Amino acid sequence: MKKIQKFAIAAALAAAAVVPGLAGAQETPWSVRVAVTDLQPANKSDAFSTVPADSIHVSSKVLPEFDIYYTYSLNIVAELVLTVPQKHEVTLSGADLGSFKELPPTLLGQYHFMPGQQIDPYVGAGVNFTWISSVHLAGGALDLKKSSFGLALEAGADFNLDKRWYVNANVKYVNPLQTDVSSGGSKLTTVKVDPFLYSLGVGYHF
Repeated sequence: MKKIQKFAIAAALAAAAVVPGLAGAQETPWSVRVAVTDLQPANKSDAFSTVPADSIHVSSKVLPEFDIYYTYSLNIVAELVLTVPQKHEVTLSGADLGSFKELPPTLLGQYHFMPGQQIDPYVGAGVNFTWISSVHLAGGALDLKKSSFGLALEAGADFNLDKRWYVNANVKYVNPLQTDVSSGGSKLTTVKVDPFLYSLGVGYHF
C-alpha cells in the first residue's frame, strides 16, 4: 500500500510539471482504466461460542482492476469497476481456516471538480455487489453467505498526460461488505470485511 501511495504522489508531481491545461480534451463520453488495487479488509467479526470477537481474518489482496467510464456532463461521470474472481485466505485466531473466492463489481457516480484540467479531483458514491464462491473452510464444515450489497464511497484524482492518456489514483471504501459464517445451516458469526481499496492506474479517453 505504501508503494502504491508513493507511486501515486510521484505520478501526480510528474503530471503537474509537464502537462498544460487540457480543457475540452475528451471527444467521446467513453473512457477506460486499468489499475493495480490494494484491498485491505477491516477484519471485524462477532464473538461466538468460546471464540472472541475479531478472531476471523480475511487476507489482504493486490488485484487487477478494469474500469469503464461514461461522461454524462463535464462534472458527472458514471464508473463501473470490474475485476476477476479473487481468492482470499481465512484464519481463525492465526490458524489457517481455508479460503474462498469473491467477485465484487461496483457501480459509482462521480462528481469532478475541475473537468478538463491538468489535475481533476473528484468524489464518488455508489453500490457494491459482492458474490462469494469456492468456499473451502474447515474441511467443508463451515459455509459463507454467498452475496453482499454495500455502499461504496470514493475519492481520487485524474492527472492528465495529454488529451487521451491520464494517470489516476483513488481510494474506495465499501460498507457493509460482510458475510455470515454458518455450520450445518446454523449461523455462527458475521464477518465484516468492509475494505479500503487503494488504487493506481492508467486511463484512456476515446
